[in-house]
Amino acid sequence: MAAKLRKGDKVIVLAGKDKGKTGTLTSVDPKSGKGIVEGINISIRATRQSQESQGGRIPKAMPIDLSNLSLVDANGKATRVGFKMEGDKKVRFAKTTGDVIDA
Repeated sequence: MAAKLRKGDKVIVLAGKDKGKTGTLTSVDPKSGKGIVEGINISIRATRQSQESQGGRIPKAMPIDLSNLSLVDANGKATRVGFKMEGDKKVRFAKTTGDVIDA
């Protein structure tokens, strides 16, 4: 199945403790169906000190299920994603406005 949400997309959280917040998708794991959004679903993780990092209680963005995320359209509202053919290329478009997402 084609990816409706990709790394770098601006998304809004539809459910959970961060409902209504927006952020940029930093990574997507299609196998588990989860994605990490910058600054959303923050959890404190205790890490051991090493030569590279200080250690201690470090805030870390945790994965969110892709079903709880939606793409943000040009108007700043949540939209569903559709696919259509432009010439010989398959492109994503916002269902609310009809705008093409990837040019």
